[in-house]
Amino acid sequence: MGDKTHILRAVLLGELKPLGAQAVPSGIDKQAASGSVEVGPEGLAGDHQGDRKNHGGPEKAIHHYPYDHYTWWRSRYPELAPQLEGPGRFGENISTRGLCEADVCIGDVFRLGSAVVQVSQGRQPCWRLNARFAEKTMARRVQESARTGWYYRVLESGRVATGDTLELLERPAEGWSLQRILHLLYRDTLNREALSGLAELPELADSWRVLARRRLDRAAVEDWTGRLETPQQA
Repeated sequence: MGDKTHILRAVLLGELKPLGAQAVPSGIDKQAASGSVEVGPEGLAGDHQGDRKNHGGPEKAIHHYPYDHYTWWRSRYPELAPQLEGPGRFGENISTRGLCEADVCIGDVFRLGSAVVQVSQGRQPCWRLNARFAEKTMARRVQESARTGWYYRVLESGRVATGDTLELLERPAEGWSLQRILHLLYRDTLNREALSGLAELPELADSWRVLARRRLDRAAVEDWTGRLETPQQA
């Protein structure tokens, strides 16, 4: 499993603020929390989401984005470098080093500070990243790079602070790394054997299992365009 323990370089919270040309309420602008933060079934106390239908909730309680990816983004897109000087730019709640999509499997159970959390799904980027970075292709870049980060559901409430540890406790779905699942979603899109396995993965969020079943039933890939583009472009 590699390193089982990682230090939290930041715990981040977002207040609702106007985002983009249409001033849509959003909590994507995450700022480092001071002190210990309560972790509950809906996520971190003091964190907010403007669109509760598509963001937040028990299956998207906490978003983790590897700080390792920031180096790649700065190198690949130097024009974005001034916006990537610290964690929180991708709307993440948790920032670490040394743990990326290839190292994490769906269903992985971690102790996060004194709470216990479980990886539920990857992130599906949307137009809010375009508005966040003032770059109309940013969401598509995140999707195509497979540097999306992931979400946790909360199994046991507790508290967490910057400097605490994230410790892997259990891996019930060995072989189902997020890297593999993202490749299936966006590259090897109609691999029926893999989709069948994904659809039956109990640790995976229901919405992603439904997505896998729908692809199997329709033998077609859903259109992501509306999710990736800003409202005025959609």
